[in-house]
Amino acid sequence: MNTERPSSLIRHPGQTSIPSLENISDFSLNITDCAQVVVPEEVFFTVAAAGILENLLILIAVVRNKNLHLPMYFFICSLAISDMLGSLYKTLENIFIILCKMGYLTRHGDFEKKLDDAMDSMFILSLLGSIFSLLAIAADRYITIFYALRYHNIMTLRRAVVILAIIWAFCAGSSIAIALFSYEAATVIPFTILFPLMMFFILCLYVHMFLLARSHARKIASLPSSTAHHRTNMKGAITLTIFLGVFLCCWAPFVLHILLARFCPHNPYCACYMSIFHVNGTLIMCNAIINPMIFAFRSPELRNTFKKMFYCSRSNCNW
Repeated sequence: MNTERPSSLIRHPGQTSIPSLENISDFSLNITDCAQVVVPEEVFFTVAAAGILENLLILIAVVRNKNLHLPMYFFICSLAISDMLGSLYKTLENIFIILCKMGYLTRHGDFEKKLDDAMDSMFILSLLGSIFSLLAIAADRYITIFYALRYHNIMTLRRAVVILAIIWAFCAGSSIAIALFSYEAATVIPFTILFPLMMFFILCLYVHMFLLARSHARKIASLPSSTAHHRTNMKGAITLTIFLGVFLCCWAPFVLHILLARFCPHNPYCACYMSIFHVNGTLIMCNAIINPMIFAFRSPELRNTFKKMFYCSRSNCNW
């Protein structure tokens, strides 16, 4: 594990140990004049703790409020878990690096290699979980908007749970496989292709959703009872668009780092970009902070639940 490269995801073919931090630093200085950008540890851990706590509040709010026991909020909880894993991964990685610098851990031991693989799995699980959770939320919003009258028959709680079980089972299996065989091109290439491919698919779904929404809105505009419902659905679609934009801004730089480190590690320009690895890692944790704020700002029911939680925590009431 090192601070210049995103863990063992970028190990070269045949490499079985974690490269030396000092050697990589010297190598980077030899091929680029860009200085290493380091985020202070205090800022790093503060952002990580805030992201974990905020998403934990989302999970608690959904569990405690029965009005939030809906498929959409189940998918939001899935996204919150993914965000928590992302923050936890970066926190553990930073702790691992600190322990290595202090001499409590080595970079070439069997235990350290297993720990490195476990953290790699957590990172990939967080990324894949976020992508598929966003895809599930997008599909849920699509059904809500265009099949509003049949939504409760199509998207039941049972089906939502089954969908989430399939998603996380696939993500867990994929994360373990990619982390263990990340030096094989057969796993590296699909991983690097998956991110832009899934983002393109979700983007196409958004475009299709909003194009059809205009004509669909005209058809139901004459129905007073449906107008408010349609506005609520469109508000959900807009919220989902915000989620996607934030996700791309926070995760794309780190994924680009992985691509550059894997395919052009000796290029001075690539090495210059990789000097901001700490900043890219911090952006992942910022995503975990921003998403709960979007939840609270865009969802009145969730916002009211937070208020009740804080009020009851002070007055020791039950609700």
